[in-house]
Amino acid sequence: MCDNDEGNMAAAIVQMSCLYRGMLAVRATGIRALIPGLVPSQFRAFSVKKEKEPELEDNPYYNKYQEKIRKLSNARPQEFNARLEKQIEIKREPLGHSKQAEFVKLMEQELEKRDKQSDGSGRFTKDKTLGSILNLDLIQDNSGEEIAELWRQYYATKDTISAVLPAHIFEVIINRAKSNPAFLYALPQKEGYEFFLGQWSDHELHFTSLINVQTMGEHAPSQLIFYHYSDLQKDKGVVLMTAEMDPKFMTVHLAQCLANQVQLFYGTQRQETFRLVETFNHKPADFKHMAVIAELEQSGINPALTSGN
Repeated sequence: MCDNDEGNMAAAIVQMSCLYRGMLAVRATGIRALIPGLVPSQFRAFSVKKEKEPELEDNPYYNKYQEKIRKLSNARPQEFNARLEKQIEIKREPLGHSKQAEFVKLMEQELEKRDKQSDGSGRFTKDKTLGSILNLDLIQDNSGEEIAELWRQYYATKDTISAVLPAHIFEVIINRAKSNPAFLYALPQKEGYEFFLGQWSDHELHFTSLINVQTMGEHAPSQLIFYHYSDLQKDKGVVLMTAEMDPKFMTVHLAQCLANQVQLFYGTQRQETFRLVETFNHKPADFKHMAVIAELEQSGINPALTSGN
């Protein structure tokens, strides 16, 4: 008998063991049937189940494997009984020792692992790496332009933003961010502007609304995070960026507007523009938020700009 048949037959035995405690064949030597012809002369069979259970014929596997089960029980009764005993043990086994419990435990561990990677909001990932997005081994032979195109195509259908920064531009931005880690950005809204504070943490740029900072201080949650990956900066000449956002407070259009502003204020060659960033960090008393709005209106940046890749 092939292994597949034995596996299917084992499934039938599992079903039978759930329906019946067992069917015992008892040799009745020397005992004649009270009603001739009703019981075989050599054997009589009786059920040892203790309570009323469904009939064996109702088992969906029984009709298909009845003959194989009968042959197994006659030809190899020890194996047949061993399988039944095994099913009884599994059925009696406490949940903590069953395979189902092991599976549940594994899933709980996986969820716990994800919770540890999360920042607590359930929307942002801690220690997000480029290797978790791209297979770095597969792109070793690609050029920077090819990798940039792959990056754009990958995020073209995602509900977020992405960008590819030339290495020399990112170098300017990140060097300025080291000595000027924060800045106030203005998002045009239907009625006026809403201000967001941007705070650099290594290669991550975290945004939260100014009202959150005013009411919650250092406990203000991030509503948008830009991740800059410099893994390929030296070899390929590109830095890859993507973002995660809280959709309750941020849209893709607004996130793109902020990304454009970061390049405007931190990557500009115009000293008057970058001086606003320096003033905010080193001479806050002299900082005027209306100067940010004036710079935005002069640059033409607005939320409709969604192709900033």
